[in-house]
Amino acid sequence: MAADLGVSEGTAGLAVAATAIAGAVTAPSIAVVLPRTDRRLVLIGLLAAAAVSDLAVALAPAFVVVLLSRLVLGVAIAGYWSFAFGAGVQAMPGRERLVSTSLSVGVSVATIVAIPLASVGADTAGWRVVFGVAAGVTVVSLGFLVAVFPAVPAHPSAGLVMMRSALRNPLLIAGLVMIVLAALGNFVAYPYIRLAIMRVTPGDSAWLLLAWGFGGLLGNLAAGVLATRLRLASAVAPLLLSASLAVTGYAVGVPMLVVGVVCWGIAFSMIPVATQLWVARAEREHTESAMSLQVTAFQTAITMGAAVGGSVVDGHGVAAALTVGAVCAALSGIGFAVLRPS
Repeated sequence: MAADLGVSEGTAGLAVAATAIAGAVTAPSIAVVLPRTDRRLVLIGLLAAAAVSDLAVALAPAFVVVLLSRLVLGVAIAGYWSFAFGAGVQAMPGRERLVSTSLSVGVSVATIVAIPLASVGADTAGWRVVFGVAAGVTVVSLGFLVAVFPAVPAHPSAGLVMMRSALRNPLLIAGLVMIVLAALGNFVAYPYIRLAIMRVTPGDSAWLLLAWGFGGLLGNLAAGVLATRLRLASAVAPLLLSASLAVTGYAVGVPMLVVGVVCWGIAFSMIPVATQLWVARAEREHTESAMSLQVTAFQTAITMGAAVGGSVVDGHGVAAALTVGAVCAALSGIGFAVLRPS
């Protein structure tokens, strides 16, 4: 992409940061802008925006178009995550664990499948074709949503009133701080997982990354099983993440590295499920706003993690970055162990 559009690789990387920043800024505000709109229509509109964004990237004549399109994608992703859980729970009352686990399992499966396919596709057909295919897949998803998802009326207090009420909940705010720490622990380290693997076994990064992805799938399911003991699940996930980052960063052989990488995948993928349910329980009456704030917490952590992790790796090496991530995750686990969501 960088070579085709005539920019440096570092500049091209801004497309990823732009998506996260746009998501962090807009996640809390979409419900304020659309307080009374049927949530089914909102989800359909956000998928349509994502499809248009990917298509625009595929056809982009210059990097500025890519950047603007990725900003739109950030809004679409953040909005979808903000509304999907609440809309799913309204469509399937009393099935919070199923909805949360299904959303996270879907993301894990998509990640396991999409990353290698996108890599192969970019090498063989070009990056523009990959984004074009992504747009097509999003349209298929949109069509499926139109066909099967019921109407979901907005909550009577949705919008600014709901957001103000959620922000006045000190337990929710404390939980969001712990979520930022947990996500920061991962995203300080994750961009450099390949470097951590290559330090021990340079030729095995592909299958170990696949093992990380399958560990993530197991983590989603484990979090769903443990969700009946939500306080335990919310604390164990970041503590396991902390331990696995330390093991991965200081592994002295392949078996130790495998354990660290797989446990890393399990631990991080437990966090979205557990924290989504934790936030919903901490703010039962204003779940939609609570979900949008959780999305903002994750997107903020992604942006911060990229900046902090890059600085630490450049100055002190990849093991130091994983250590910083381990400390952040440990603090999150301790915090969730202390807090009571209900």
